[in-house]
Amino acid sequence: MTIIPVILSGGSGTRLWPLSRQERPKQFLNLSGKNSMLQETISRLVGIPNLIDPIVVCNNKHRFLVASQCQEIGCKPNIILEPEGRNTAPAITVSALLASKKKDSIMLVLSADHLIKDIEQFQKSINLAIKYAQENKIITFGVKPTEPNTGYGYIKISDKKSISKVDKFIEKPDYSFAKNFIKTGGYLWNSGIFMFKTDYFLEQMSAFAPEVLKYSLSSMLNSEVDLDFVRLDAKYFCQCPSISIDYALMERSNNVYSVLLESDWSDVGSWNSLRKSKKEDKDGNVIIGDVIQLDTQNTYIHSTHKLVTTIGLKDLIIVNTKDALFISDNSSSEKVNLIVDELKNNSRTEHLFHRKVHRPWGWFDIIETGNFFQVKRLHLHSKSRLSLQYHNHRSEHWVLISGSVYATKGNKIVQMTEGDSIYIPIGEKHSLENKSDTYAEIIEVQSGKYLAEDDIIRIEDDYGRAQK
Repeated sequence: MTIIPVILSGGSGTRLWPLSRQERPKQFLNLSGKNSMLQETISRLVGIPNLIDPIVVCNNKHRFLVASQCQEIGCKPNIILEPEGRNTAPAITVSALLASKKKDSIMLVLSADHLIKDIEQFQKSINLAIKYAQENKIITFGVKPTEPNTGYGYIKISDKKSISKVDKFIEKPDYSFAKNFIKTGGYLWNSGIFMFKTDYFLEQMSAFAPEVLKYSLSSMLNSEVDLDFVRLDAKYFCQCPSISIDYALMERSNNVYSVLLESDWSDVGSWNSLRKSKKEDKDGNVIIGDVIQLDTQNTYIHSTHKLVTTIGLKDLIIVNTKDALFISDNSSSEKVNLIVDELKNNSRTEHLFHRKVHRPWGWFDIIETGNFFQVKRLHLHSKSRLSLQYHNHRSEHWVLISGSVYATKGNKIVQMTEGDSIYIPIGEKHSLENKSDTYAEIIEVQSGKYLAEDDIIRIEDDYGRAQK
């Protein structure tokens, strides 16, 4: 028997804007400790018997984030790239098809963005579920409600044992129903964590969701291996019905059981839920970052950039980043998605990426932007290089401020040391390579009438991004 974790990492995390952005959503952020939520999800599995490296399902734009963060904690996952999001049923099904190569395997399906602190109790629940999954039971993990939360789905169970047959799945209820669920008992939060034998799951999908299985199988059979990634065939995968695993299977099968997750759990789906996971000070505040507060109560303040000061505030959420400041009263913070919608409607970019943007070779920070110019600070990892590329609409001027690099300009390669500079005119191919054992940093000044990231034509690339 082999336990194969399947980690779903396709969420956009808009409910935690401005910390969470489309290019770096909450599962890749350090919200609960030293590691990202993805890394925490993988790390809390260590110690479960017969466990192997996970399958991680993500979209194309996050592939290097997943690979890099897994590498940092010594994990070597199989990474499946979805051409587009089609909800959880297709994602789990393609994972099952890959996992089926291991005979007698059991899949443990997890979200990359859950917060679970009591690892010992979590693993006890997992080990209990393994026993019943071996008996061809479909397992979902339920959490005992602590409040009438309307942001979670619920499970109605037949009794109050540690494992119980599921009578009914209930979508996110209104407050009165959620309050009644807690009063009457027999209802659990649906955690979105599942376990089942791989072969049995595929049999069940064939019976209850044959279209999902059909197109998932075709997309996997026609997939391509690109570096460390499995690229699903877009033609077939995009024909999969966009449906959750709850609708596709859990609500249709009569063989679903709930194991009580004996651990604190949160999907960190709002600023208030993240706040509740943190320790409050004597005034009921949660303070993260460089903050000075006076006469402030019951307020969450999170600053990743600049000093934040407050006087006489109460019941607020304050989140400060390099390029955006979010302020809301506690009761309205869950409407942050409306702000994200406004950003989209006004063709702004603050919902897409942070000022600091990560790339497989390092990162860049957009220091200043104006009419026809942009200034970036580039951080180039050791033994890394930018793609050989050119631009149709902008020129660039590089100044090396630390380290040593080799700059390609046209057909020439020039070694640069600290203080050296080089000019790249529009249309000339160029690249930077750091061959040293330490990082290098460059100030890049761009000038032109169009400075967006899509004006990059890659000729050669170490990360499979060159135009074909």
